[in-house]
Amino acid sequence: MTKKIHILYTIPNFDTAGSGKVVYDLARKLNPEKFRVSIACNHKRGTFFKEVEALEIPIHIIQIKVPIRPFYTLFLRLKPFMSLLKKNEVDIVHSWDWSSDWTEALACRLAGVKFMYTKKAMGWGNIHWKIRSYLSNFIITVNTDMKMFFPNKKHQKLIPFGLDTDFYNPALFPKNRSNEVFKIITVANLVPVKGIEVLIKALKRVDTSILLDIVGDTRDPYADSLKQMVIDLGLQSRVSFLGKKPDVRELLKTSNLYIITSKKEGMPMALVEAMSMGVPVLGSNISGIRFVLKDFENLLFPVLESEALAKKIDFFYKQTPSERDALGTRLRAYCLSHFTMNTFVESHELLYQDITNIT
Repeated sequence: MTKKIHILYTIPNFDTAGSGKVVYDLARKLNPEKFRVSIACNHKRGTFFKEVEALEIPIHIIQIKVPIRPFYTLFLRLKPFMSLLKKNEVDIVHSWDWSSDWTEALACRLAGVKFMYTKKAMGWGNIHWKIRSYLSNFIITVNTDMKMFFPNKKHQKLIPFGLDTDFYNPALFPKNRSNEVFKIITVANLVPVKGIEVLIKALKRVDTSILLDIVGDTRDPYADSLKQMVIDLGLQSRVSFLGKKPDVRELLKTSNLYIITSKKEGMPMALVEAMSMGVPVLGSNISGIRFVLKDFENLLFPVLESEALAKKIDFFYKQTPSERDALGTRLRAYCLSHFTMNTFVESHELLYQDITNIT
């Protein structure tokens, strides 16, 4: 019987659903006849952690990365993670840590275990990213612009995130968009890089009947600044802060337009979710969004330019419902051909098998 390849997914935590959901999907969908899966993370906090536990796969609570200094004790601090790798006969560590830490990669190298990571965001520039990349056996990118980060890295591959398009399916919900109210929705972590202020300023420039729902955790100080902006612009009756929602499908289905105004993104899955739900979308013209909408350039607007965004909103507002629905149908079909979960998982399975043969 052929030995199963043991994949250890490492992730700092499951406090937020983004990367945690991707790890969850990979862990439960990898072919169990070919792969053995386990997870390592720093703690058990976060409501999503209980869903991960329900998969009934081994979960190790351990400090995966350690402080770099002082250098003379670095090896001793790496030993617990190295011991875990050897004891559990891990073949590949696939890291979902967003940071430039390279101690995890070093521990894998010293333990004789293949290390790879998925580059999720567009942050770059410091020497630690370069060290991490040098120590990695393989790097996965999620948009085409990321390749410029690794011009000399032979072992890299573009694998866009995949979505469960059966779950994000408009057919599961009744068609109940109101023809009387035009509603915009955005779904995001409410932090400055998301650029939500651009959307609020654009709303001030368009028809006063257009409404905006903002979905996201409102505990960050940035959210307070957005709420104050809404008051200053006199938009209280048109903007609703709905907080964080575990399931946004019905909110998407009842909206006329989804907008993402980010200043920086790797590959925004909230955008793909809206597209899969058949909702017309608009996005700022940055790397990750441009990659998702590469065949729909008319749906992009210049980053941080609220006036240009307002003109795009007005265009959709003046369209007929059937015209917007036709675009929504095209966007969902695009997701079905480019961003499915099955393709995502199969690409990883093939890659894991290849990596075990990389010297």
